[in-house]
Amino acid sequence: MAGLQHHKVAMDPAFVRLNNMQINRYKYFRWTPRTGFLTTLYVFVIPGIVGYIGWKWDGAWDLRAKRRGDLLAER
Repeated sequence: MAGLQHHKVAMDPAFVRLNNMQINRYKYFRWTPRTGFLTTLYVFVIPGIVGYIGWKWDGAWDLRAKRRGDLLAER
């Protein structure tokens, strides 16, 4: 019973090509100005901006144990 294959469907050739392309993507990768720019952007710039905003606003809000009428801002 465990070896039965129910609902066998023919594979779509377009999905097979897409899957093979995604599996072998690292073989065809090349550093171009665009990939270098996007890598720099996603590895350094965006995390740096998010980190700076987090560092700048750290401790600005206190959301614990507030009652009605209390202010959220600490500064």
